[in-house]
Amino acid sequence: MPKRNLPLSKVYQLLEPGPVVLLTTSRAGHANIMTMSWHTMMEFEPPLIGCIISNRNYSFDILKKTRECVINIPTADMAEKVVACGNSSGSKINKFEKFGLTPKPARYVSAPLIDECFANFECCLFDAGWVNRYCLFVLEVTQAWKDPNVKNPQTMHHEGKGNFMIAGERIKLKSKMK
Repeated sequence: MPKRNLPLSKVYQLLEPGPVVLLTTSRAGHANIMTMSWHTMMEFEPPLIGCIISNRNYSFDILKKTRECVINIPTADMAEKVVACGNSSGSKINKFEKFGLTPKPARYVSAPLIDECFANFECCLFDAGWVNRYCLFVLEVTQAWKDPNVKNPQTMHHEGKGNFMIAGERIKLKSKMK
C-alpha cells in the first residue's frame, strides 16, 4: 500500500519527544501545575532539558521571573488528573487542591514536587536566550528524585486531540556492530 500525504499540522503527533510531564512553578507562595509534552534532552551532564512553554500559558511568566521549576513525571494511572491539569488554568484555581495532588518541598527550588509522580527533577533556568523568540526554556536539572519501588513505569505520550500512547514495555537489544 502506498503511503499517504500527512498534513504538516500532524507531524508533531508522530515525533512527540517524550512522556507527558507535570511542570510545577511557584511565585509569592502560590504553586501551579501545567501539563507539558514538548520537551527534549539537550545534554547528558549536567542534564539540560529544553522545554517549549507557550507565552500564553500562566506558567510562562512565573518560570521566566523565578527561573526555577520542577518537572514531575506521572504514570498512566494519573491520566485523568494530568489531562485535567492541562485543561484548566492555575490563574483561576489551585490545581493541587482541585485535582487531589500532594505538594512536597523541593531541596533547591521553591516550586513543589508532586508526590504522586514517580520521578521529579528540580530545575533552574540555564539559558533564556531563546525564550522570547521561540518560548524555549533550557533548564538544568539540579536535583533528581525517583521512586525505587516503580520498576517499569507506564508513562503517557501525547498524540494530539486527546489521544495518548502508553509506554512501559522494555526490550534490550545487543549491538552487532564491531
